[in-house]
Amino acid sequence: MFGTIESSMTSLDKAIIASYEKGGKRFELYVDPEGAYAYVEKKKPDLKNILVAEEVFSDAKKGERAKASDVEKVFGTTEIMKILEFILNNGEVQLTTDQRRKKVAEKKKQVVAILLREAIDPRTNAPHTQVRIENALEQARIHVDPFKDAREQLDDIVKTLRPILPMKFEKIKVAVKVPAAYSHKCYGTLKNYGIEKEEWTKAGDLIVVVRIFAGMQGEFYDKLNKMTTGQVETKVVPG
Repeated sequence: MFGTIESSMTSLDKAIIASYEKGGKRFELYVDPEGAYAYVEKKKPDLKNILVAEEVFSDAKKGERAKASDVEKVFGTTEIMKILEFILNNGEVQLTTDQRRKKVAEKKKQVVAILLREAIDPRTNAPHTQVRIENALEQARIHVDPFKDAREQLDDIVKTLRPILPMKFEKIKVAVKVPAAYSHKCYGTLKNYGIEKEEWTKAGDLIVVVRIFAGMQGEFYDKLNKMTTGQVETKVVPG
């Protein structure tokens, strides 16, 4: 019904299910865990060695095959590779227990990194430490979605964390003067932070105003000091 393809070497018992549902009909494929996620995350450019079984199921675990007429109606084709591509791009891909654990840990790490860089404690106006943020996430029993972008989840996470870990996201303006010897070297870094004003002196010094999250001050100053061997001048300015 679906034609011959080059299948993955993964055995059926180690495969995961990729699925798509429409109009009350469910369509499932057995796929290789690593290959499928490499493709979904744009790390693998083709569909080679992803499909484990050359069949579309209505219930893969029970071995119930989908009707060809239903497949044709929903996907507009019975070509298995086109169906595989559609389901990987538009459906859901099951995670193995190990994959889910790794992805949750990775996403949580991204959330912590954002909070470290951008949030401050309103009581002290100082950044929170990594340990404090991680402990608060555990205490609040925060659920991190492994499939959703870390920043998209941030509002809900912060709302849940605030009773445990007070935080605010505040931007400050910092005036920076870089000596001529380091100005060109530092310009790209400063531009990445967001230059609001810039001026070059006759001597070649670079003077800029950047707006950064208050929690990023430590990282910002450390980076500039290393790039200029401590010869940079910085000052928080009103506004």
